[in-house]
Amino acid sequence: MNAWLPASPCTPPACAGHDGPAAGIPRALLRISAALALLLVAAGAAPPVRLLPRRPRHALVRAWSTAFLRAFGLRVHVHGSPGPDGPCLITPNHVSWLDIPLVAAALPGRTLAKSDIRSWPVLGRLAAGAGTLFIERDRIRALPATVSALTRALRAGDRVTVFPEGSTWCGRAGGTFRRAAFQAALDARVPVQPVRLAYVLADGTRAGACAFVGDDPLAASLWRTARAGGITAEIRLLPRIPPGRHTGRRDLAAAAQNAVRPPAAAGPGAPTATDSDSANRPAESVHQRAGSSSAAVSSRRTPS
Repeated sequence: MNAWLPASPCTPPACAGHDGPAAGIPRALLRISAALALLLVAAGAAPPVRLLPRRPRHALVRAWSTAFLRAFGLRVHVHGSPGPDGPCLITPNHVSWLDIPLVAAALPGRTLAKSDIRSWPVLGRLAAGAGTLFIERDRIRALPATVSALTRALRAGDRVTVFPEGSTWCGRAGGTFRRAAFQAALDARVPVQPVRLAYVLADGTRAGACAFVGDDPLAASLWRTARAGGITAEIRLLPRIPPGRHTGRRDLAAAAQNAVRPPAAAGPGAPTATDSDSANRPAESVHQRAGSSSAAVSSRRTPS
């Protein structure tokens, strides 16, 4: 793993516990079977669905994404309005492999994902058929070409989802938004749509079972999610940052980060994307964990 790659201190033992109700083994197996069936259907249907006009295509993607999340027993709550149709750069925080269908349940579009996903069984075919843009995260020299591909997609009228933290965090804190992808929004002159994702229990506390962090194997994360109960997947569509409000990618990335970061993580007095045209970075969040971790325990299997 290269030293320049984003790193998260979150680990499964410290961050992925579940304090809510649990599903029995038969129900968990049924959930995984239902999710796998939906993946197989989507992998075959993705190429022809891409040929449909935008409105029916997006309706099908929203329905499938919601069904996939429901297959794992998650309730889905969408807060806010998606706003006018058209190209925009969608910039959520990053918690789990569930983030991609959660964003698609409200804002269907293309996604920037790591190139390793191409070789994943079923998921790789589905991602390619859905028009996913791939990035080679271990090759910094490939970054300009990735930004150019993002710019072309935005200019072609697509929504594109990018996870600017570059690594998954459990949700108690978050990483710095990397600036490169925001250059594509500036070059294409499209708005940026900050999005806040959270997985919560009935009392509003964080649901750790959904966190896909550190060296967590995908199979272990799938099983932990399938066994957990009482989880709501929340997506908050925050006010868009219009083109021209920020002329540099540093300020634009900071404004999106400040908007996405929950008040407790952003710190007192931290500006949001709509507070100021020159929003500053929030103070570094305090991640509640035992001890300090280095990049060696960072998220290596994150989808983006």
